[in-house]
Amino acid sequence: MAEIGLVGLGTMGAALALNIAEKGFDIAVANRTTSRTFAFHENAGALKGRITPCESIPALVDALESPRAIILMVPAGQVVDDYIAELTPLLAPGDLIIDAGNANFKDTRRRAAASDGPMFLGIGVSGGEEGARHGPSIMGGGDRAAWDRVAPVLSAIAAKFEGTPCATYMGTDGAGHFVKTVHNGIEYADMQMIAETYGVMRDGLGMSAPEIGQVYARWNEGPLQSYLIEISGKVAAATDPETGKPMLDVILDRAGQKGTGRWTAIEAQMLGAPATTIEAAVAARNLSSRLPERREGAARLGEPSRSIHDTDGVIDALEQALLAGKIACYAQGFGLLDMASEEYGWDLPMPEIAKVWRAGCIIRSAMLDDMARALEAGPHGNLLFASGFSERMIEADASFRRIVALGATQGLPMPAFSAALAYVDGLRQPRGTANMLQGQRDFFGAHGFERLDAEGAHHGPWAMTAG
Repeated sequence: MAEIGLVGLGTMGAALALNIAEKGFDIAVANRTTSRTFAFHENAGALKGRITPCESIPALVDALESPRAIILMVPAGQVVDDYIAELTPLLAPGDLIIDAGNANFKDTRRRAAASDGPMFLGIGVSGGEEGARHGPSIMGGGDRAAWDRVAPVLSAIAAKFEGTPCATYMGTDGAGHFVKTVHNGIEYADMQMIAETYGVMRDGLGMSAPEIGQVYARWNEGPLQSYLIEISGKVAAATDPETGKPMLDVILDRAGQKGTGRWTAIEAQMLGAPATTIEAAVAARNLSSRLPERREGAARLGEPSRSIHDTDGVIDALEQALLAGKIACYAQGFGLLDMASEEYGWDLPMPEIAKVWRAGCIIRSAMLDDMARALEAGPHGNLLFASGFSERMIEADASFRRIVALGATQGLPMPAFSAALAYVDGLRQPRGTANMLQGQRDFFGAHGFERLDAEGAHHGPWAMTAG
């Protein structure tokens, strides 16, 4: 009998199944297309003995030892509900369904709240195909007893950071999938800011793709060391085998998305959390998809005339600006997590979230270990205020401003960098400008406002003069 089951043998599901088998667990697998199931088993090599291919869902259920645990690696949305409906009559109380796809956390909360049927876990899995095969980052949500039951398997297949598994229980119902969603929002922002540094080097400094690749490779040896910087260097250095040109020079500049970044931005707005860098990154992808409109804009409005006269130190300033932008973005992400934790009663373990992202996932970086230590040291209200990070922001301030200003004067779009800098500047204003907003709101809607010198709600004198 198999110890665990898995439904869905697409790229991620197949990789995860092989990972589970490789770690010494017997696994039963099934797929909507039966031929794929048996082809997967046939191609599993030395791992075939630990894999039981099943031609149907009932056959998979029968192949599992009790209490059963079944992982769903299928597209998010209705497909998950369909499989739950198919599985439920076949399962006994105490059996467990685990949704390991990129689910909307609200769907996970709804499924976890079902009073009848099997137990349910929603886990976020990050790392792409390579991570799923050799060690992803895993963020669990749902019933704690259910998590504890499968934690030995999940910890065994997870990535390891200095021997510690990157697999952690985050909280009840949709907590795991929410943490994964915010992870992806941060990923959007990180990728966008790297792309903006690429734009400065390509369009502002006239550097070739291989030259840019060398810059990223050098940055990856310093404080920016991360998976995304590493692969950006490799992408920039790659050559197109068909044309012999740099690979970047033949890739269409139009990016898609699968929704998790958008969900992050939506939830930030719903919770009133200032995740502006993530929102800017999502908007940048949306704009990139409007290629005909951008081409018309270049024809009607003219392309910017770029001429950077003072190039000294620009690359170093870019590195410092990217470091500052990343810190601001992570501060926004952890702030969003904190607000969601309070709203949904999750008690999210902030230091553990930083730890679980240190290996296996797409946003893994050396900086996350520093963040974990800062979060363990105690609550600061904002990661930017933690020891070590406020000092880094102060040190990078001049470079951060130089790069954003360079983008503005040279017509180099920097939506994420600009949003990150504006966020930092907003934080450092003990008296901002929202008093004007409150005055406007009171003028046109009699909404009232607070005064500096008196408590309670007040109104301005404009009611006597308006009209």
